[in-house]
Amino acid sequence: MIDIIKDLEDRINAQIIGQEELVQSLVIGLITEGNILLEGLPGLAKTRAVNALSKVMAIDMNRVQFTPDLLPSDITGTEIYNPEGEEAFQFKQGPIFTNLVLADEINRAPAKVQSALLEAMEEHQVTVAGKTYKMDPLFMVIATQNPVEQEGTYPLPEAQLDRFMMKVEITYLNKESEEEMLKLVRREQKKSSDTKPKEKLDPKFIFECRDKLNDIEVSEAVTKYIIRLIDASRFPDNYTSDLSKYISIGASPRGSITLDKAARCLALMKGKKYVDIDDVREVAHRILRHRIALTYQASADRKSADDIVTELLKIVPIA
Repeated sequence: MIDIIKDLEDRINAQIIGQEELVQSLVIGLITEGNILLEGLPGLAKTRAVNALSKVMAIDMNRVQFTPDLLPSDITGTEIYNPEGEEAFQFKQGPIFTNLVLADEINRAPAKVQSALLEAMEEHQVTVAGKTYKMDPLFMVIATQNPVEQEGTYPLPEAQLDRFMMKVEITYLNKESEEEMLKLVRREQKKSSDTKPKEKLDPKFIFECRDKLNDIEVSEAVTKYIIRLIDASRFPDNYTSDLSKYISIGASPRGSITLDKAARCLALMKGKKYVDIDDVREVAHRILRHRIALTYQASADRKSADDIVTELLKIVPIA
């Protein structure tokens, strides 16, 4: 199983140069049934990464371009009149009924459309006209947003941000990775059309990984460390006097649940039977950066959520 996970990561990394954390996050989300929010400038391979994931696995993907005129029914589907059918109205499924949903530029659509995803993200079902329709057992929402261009956008409310397991910030490649990326694009352009692609991975191993997650041991010391991290985000005065002026709202209980789950998944991907402190610290920024609301003082002092999480990791005692 570990070999299959490694093969999955390697195949995606072969198509996405220099974005190992992004690839790892997508795999963690898939195994833990979590949703992922990707934030980065245009052209940093956000959409390509999701396409690569769907191509190397035998799963379906739908891409929805969020725009200001989008309607909730454009995502969930709607009932249509069918005079010749047994029922006068039949439900026509929207693009959300798939394995991977790429919500591209999710902050381009108003709150009513954004909220159309909430039930599917949290409960893996959609309710339309009083009827509930279940999603596929293998289902994940991957949303993207541009952090710079804010004109004409609708920032995600805290309640919806909290439903994303991780927020992954994608930055520019270094010079070496940029060079490898150019070589990759050239190879793809030269690739012969008769080149036989690799056989797609059977998604059943994802469900096997989900079962194995419950076998990963988490010691009492690691559990208490997770709790202290979350507690420090809520009540920083108990740990230091420097952060209270920067934190408006701390992480919710979903923060501790997802931090525990992501750390266990990371341990599984590394072939370990237990979680250690380093596993928790490795995923902490991705789990907490969108769950900590900052004050105006933080903006004035140019403190980001990542800066706050870094400080939390410094001040919270390991034991």
